[in-house]
Amino acid sequence: GPFFFIGGTNGAAIVSSYCERKGWKRIYNKQRDDFKLKWCETKSAANYCNFREDSQRRGPHHEDRPAQQLRDYEGVSAKISHGRGPRSRTVSLEAHSPEISPHSSRRCVALCRRPKMAEFIPTTFRMDLRTEREDFFSRYGTVSNIGTKMWICKPTGLNQGRGIFLLKSQDDVTAFRLKLQNAEDSQASQASRRTLQRQPQPYIVQQYIQNPLLLNGKKFDVRSYLLIACTCPFVVFFRHGYVRLSCNLYDPRSSDPSTHLTNQCMQKKNPLYSQLKEDTVWSMESFNTYVNNKFRVAMGLPWDWVLGTFTKRMQQIMTQCFFAVKSKLDRRLGFFDLIGCDFLVDADFKVWLLEMNCNPALHTNCEVLKEVVPSTVMETLGELEV
Repeated sequence: GPFFFIGGTNGAAIVSSYCERKGWKRIYNKQRDDFKLKWCETKSAANYCNFREDSQRRGPHHEDRPAQQLRDYEGVSAKISHGRGPRSRTVSLEAHSPEISPHSSRRCVALCRRPKMAEFIPTTFRMDLRTEREDFFSRYGTVSNIGTKMWICKPTGLNQGRGIFLLKSQDDVTAFRLKLQNAEDSQASQASRRTLQRQPQPYIVQQYIQNPLLLNGKKFDVRSYLLIACTCPFVVFFRHGYVRLSCNLYDPRSSDPSTHLTNQCMQKKNPLYSQLKEDTVWSMESFNTYVNNKFRVAMGLPWDWVLGTFTKRMQQIMTQCFFAVKSKLDRRLGFFDLIGCDFLVDADFKVWLLEMNCNPALHTNCEVLKEVVPSTVMETLGELEV
């Protein structure tokens, strides 16, 4: 030893390289409990019973908490302190004590006001909750009510854009309502026959932001990272990620999913991807320069809006979401999680949180990703050893 275990393939090469450089040996038996680090894609791959606090590190440590489910929260005071590196900010939170964690620096800044969920999450309905489902269809189930609004329907628990579709017309809404009703009827029929029930796929329906800010005429969003490095006490890090762009010019009427969904898995399906691959991912520095040159004067933005105002807003939103779920996290020394947070900026430079993803993709198929992803994973593992 020391030993490390990797479950799954996401980020496996990067994690393995880090551990092997430290002289650790990889084990492949997931039942073994003599590991120093256990890196898993899903919670189910972990064995909690024999976990030894403080001497082991294991992630992820909690279930997926999508942003649309973070609407009920309690007001909690918070302090934010600057992290050690220029790319990070430490959010040090202790449930019952205002003391700053030894993992953080001494300088701290009090949050004057945490934003409300409705200020940064598009209007969202959970289709697995009858009250919200009926509320949505009563409001938008007729031609007169849906108007010009578009909705994006996302299956919960899936990633890489799988199963996502748009509701752009009354016919789309009607068809979706029928699909849900058929699934509910099928489940009721199985229950009456006492056969093995397969739970229907739960969905959320979220208002589609139809006026996104465009980069060279293309839709984009920003992937940033939230690292829950410790839960006892809470120590949380922010880290910049990268910008994800579509291959296509933006057209809200387009039926091509890759026009609306900017993740790499979706863009790879676009026939233009092979020639535009490097244009589908920008660094945050390139994004900052573009906004300075194209929008700063016209929109009255401060210099370096991306690395200043926008970054602070993302940190505020992440902090708020963390407070919304921190009471649900297992508080054991050694548990950690790396979460991918996706933000959209609209044409008025309002910042929206689209979703938060456990097990964010750690692929490196573009030059920018080769720069950002390995360093993010390395910093993550480095923080866990502090």
